[in-house]
Amino acid sequence: MTSRRELLGLLAGLPLLSLSRPALAASRKRVITAPGGRRITVTVWNASGERQGYILFSHGFRSAPEFYPDWIAAWAGAGFEVHAPLHTDSLQHPLMDKPEGLPVWKTRVEDMRAVSRAIGADYVCAGHSFGGLMALVAGGVTAETPEGITGPLADPRARAVIALSPPGPLKGLVSKEAFSHLARPALVQTGTRDVLPGRDDPESWREHLTAFAEALPSGDRHALLLEGVDHYFGGLVCDPAKTGPDQHAQLALVSQVTLAFLARYAPGRDAENRAPLAAPRSPLLRLYHK
Repeated sequence: MTSRRELLGLLAGLPLLSLSRPALAASRKRVITAPGGRRITVTVWNASGERQGYILFSHGFRSAPEFYPDWIAAWAGAGFEVHAPLHTDSLQHPLMDKPEGLPVWKTRVEDMRAVSRAIGADYVCAGHSFGGLMALVAGGVTAETPEGITGPLADPRARAVIALSPPGPLKGLVSKEAFSHLARPALVQTGTRDVLPGRDDPESWREHLTAFAEALPSGDRHALLLEGVDHYFGGLVCDPAKTGPDQHAQLALVSQVTLAFLARYAPGRDAENRAPLAAPRSPLLRLYHK
């Protein structure tokens, strides 16, 4: 099993945040419980108009749900009720800096299971960075089962996956081969500046597309590559301190492509009448299918 110290080492290259961006106004917060009574705060954005479905969103390492306002606003505006837990690794979580620490992988799995139960219906699982891995695991990617967790990590209620800049293989947690077990329609995104921390390799952004590369061809796996995009969209998501070149246009393209993906693959869509997954015409993106 991967220890907490080892897991934190694996995640050292993921965002270290200074959370200063104003919070996104949310419709409501609810508190649910994990096994053992741990309290999980879930931010819920109501669907605009008639509800079209549910999205469970997992934020990046040490981030928080409110640091993804553009995407969440687009999804809610399209009729999806968005549920986003505050994971224990968030800098906003009251237990994050406790000296005894918390098993991050285990508590994230518990969070996802608890929110799935609270939704109580089929949903689309989405996430950014480490949260993107949570979404992929819910969709079938096999990863280490945390100590104290029983049963498969995949969730039968997760009917489709949106993984935004997810990690590739993480030693002791998820192998390259594990991504071949992806069992749901999926959209995997990265950018040409989304290089791995500490890697002197301008092509290392390709590792974020491991889930797409390793998944078995089934006609419903999609990869979105955005020109000039880094891990944080220049501070527009996850960590507002990670400023960079203006990437508002690319951020809006992600919203448009994810909405097209939801229109085609969200639960309740008739497979016989699905609209084609088409990307907006733009020199800033490439969309691949397999």
